[in-house]
Amino acid sequence: MTRQGERARTMLQEMGGNIEKDPQGIVGVNIRYPETHEDERGELCEAWLAEWALHPDPPARVVFVTVRPGQARGWVVHHRQDDRVFVGSGSAKIVLYDAREGSATQGCVNELFLGSERRGVFTIPAGVYHAFENIGTSDVIFIDMPNRPYDRENPDTSRLPLDTTVIPYRWRGKQ
Repeated sequence: MTRQGERARTMLQEMGGNIEKDPQGIVGVNIRYPETHEDERGELCEAWLAEWALHPDPPARVVFVTVRPGQARGWVVHHRQDDRVFVGSGSAKIVLYDAREGSATQGCVNELFLGSERRGVFTIPAGVYHAFENIGTSDVIFIDMPNRPYDRENPDTSRLPLDTTVIPYRWRGKQ
């Protein structure tokens, strides 16, 4: 783990917070399941708090994204940018693949299942491919909060088709 990551984890522990890490998970991917407050008016769920210390940088922008039922978005990787993603609605399967040279988890694949019933915010480090599939019957809605502004002249993104052989993951029915 990087010095910044250790600092963030220490700060969170000092505040009594909790970051969940899958023991088989990709290094640098941290997940938090924020509490949803519900009453007769509706629901309230905080998508991001700096004090959670999931990432040392503030968001550079906030992007609203939907995925229609039965559809998938990805594979995408950023080379310099880290993402923080909050999944707030629908039913999503998120797949991550660590393509970082020299990473302790290089070649590792993780699946996350988040949505209306289990909201979550998680980090995606630069160099980790990611894809989102809507496995439900209503739109998946997520918010991306990258740590760098978008550079239209020099985009920080590479893409692969869902059926690529570069990533050792097969999407059911998406080939």
